[in-house]
Amino acid sequence: MEHKENCNLIKLEGTVCSELAFSHELYDEKFNVFTLSVQRLSDKTDDIQVTIAEKSLNGQILTLGQKIIVQGQLRSYNKMEGGRNKLILTVFARSLGEVAEGTPDPNHIELEGYVCKKPVFRTTPFGREIADLLVAVNRAYKKSDYIPAIAWGRNARFAEHLNVGDKIRLEGRFQSRQYQKCFGTNEREICTAYEVSIGRLEHLEKSDEDTAMDCEETMSSMA
Repeated sequence: MEHKENCNLIKLEGTVCSELAFSHELYDEKFNVFTLSVQRLSDKTDDIQVTIAEKSLNGQILTLGQKIIVQGQLRSYNKMEGGRNKLILTVFARSLGEVAEGTPDPNHIELEGYVCKKPVFRTTPFGREIADLLVAVNRAYKKSDYIPAIAWGRNARFAEHLNVGDKIRLEGRFQSRQYQKCFGTNEREICTAYEVSIGRLEHLEKSDEDTAMDCEETMSSMA
C-alpha cells in the first residue's frame, strides 16, 4: 500500500519543561529528546516526550519555560524494562514554531490505520462506557507504529463492533493517564500510560492492496 504522509499528523502547543538531550544516532543522523508540557482545558497537564532530528532544529535553542508549537507524527517503539518489552510513544517533530495568539487547539492528532487487537469494551462503576483500541499506522519503509487509543460513550459503543483488520480514521488528543500497578499482595506502583483520547471515529473501506498489507502486518505482529 502506498504510504500517505497525512495518515499520522499531530500538533501540540505547550511549554518546554526539560532540557534538550541526546537520544540516539541513526545513519549518521543525531536525534534529541525533550519534554513538552501541554495544558488541558482543566488544570491538568500532559508531559509528552518529543524526539527531533538535530538538522530539524536549524540551530534553534530551546529554553526551559519556552512556549512552542510542535508539528509531526506520533511514533512507537519497544524498549526493554525489567526484562519485559514496553511500548514507548514519542512525538517525532517535523517542525518547531512560535506560539501564535489564539491557537484554536493546542493538542490535536489525526490517525488513519488498522485495528490490530479486538477492542475491549467496558463500563466504569459510574456507568461510563469506554473502549480500548490498539491501532497500527503504516509509515515509510514498510514500518508501522502501534498506538493505544481510548474511546468514550457513543464512540466506545461504535468501537465495540470493530474487528481486527478494520481500517479506521480517528481524531482526538494525545494524553497521559496515571494508574496503579500491583505487584504481589501489598506492593503497588504508580505508572503513567500514554494514549490517544478519541473525539471522532469512523470506519473506512479498504482496497485490495489495503487488505493484503494489513493481513501480512497483523500476522507478523502476532508471531
